[in-house]
Amino acid sequence: MTDPVLTPLAEIARQDHANQGPAVQNMADMDPAEMDRAADAAADVLKVLANPARLRLLCALVPGEQSVGELEEKLGASQSYVSGQLARMRTEGLVSCSRDGRTIRYQLADPRVRPILERLYEVFCPRV
Repeated sequence: MTDPVLTPLAEIARQDHANQGPAVQNMADMDPAEMDRAADAAADVLKVLANPARLRLLCALVPGEQSVGELEEKLGASQSYVSGQLARMRTEGLVSCSRDGRTIRYQLADPRVRPILERLYEVFCPRV
């Protein structure tokens, strides 16, 4: 029996391999120290994305900024939990916040994260 998640992933991998763009070609020309720095940065971002709760919070921020209350409602989580996760991601530089009166609004801060989240959504989330 075929895994319904792996089947699309295998197809995407075949397409990506067939369409190796400049990024893949440039990897061969990277200095090893530069590649190490890039790998460390990527691993740091992926560690945050590996937590399902933080991943859901970041996905909720892709369309635009949200207040803590809006995020609580979307995720069905408590204010303290949402605030704690946002604080950690703020420390990591993935989200930033602004104050609107008494409301604190969060948005994605690291421009490298949006395309990753969009690709994850495309691969893993059901089509509507």
